Amino acid sequence: MSKILIVDDEIHIRLSLQRSLKELTKKGVELLFASNGDEALEVIKSSMPDLIFLDIMMPKKDGYEVCRITKKELKFNNIYIIMLSAKGQETDKKMGIDAGADMYVTKPYKPEEIKKIAKDVLKIV
Repeated sequence: MSKILIVDDEIHIRLSLQRSLKELTKKGVELLFASNGDEALEVIKSSMPDLIFLDIMMPKKDGYEVCRITKKELKFNNIYIIMLSAKGQETDKKMGIDAGADMYVTKPYKPEEIKKIAKDVLKIV
């Protein structure tokens, strides 16, 4: 069973992503949630998600730090991390990739785009 972790401090964004990905739960995908950086790291360590949609601007630890810890300290290189942010400057994207993100998607995003990315990453047909 594949696991997707949705990390965002805004409840409406977590719910929006949940709605976008709900169809995948019928294919055996489990959706996990965290509302800040510390909570995200706890879920990552305990549940080992396959894919993370990670907001950048959050309390406790920002997305860059969560990504860096996950990929570079914990060495969980098999976890695919997609940074989601309203920050769309090239420098922001570079910081995300440098932190270890596999992809950087700017908000607002299309729900269909999120579902397609998740299906591609998890190899769901």
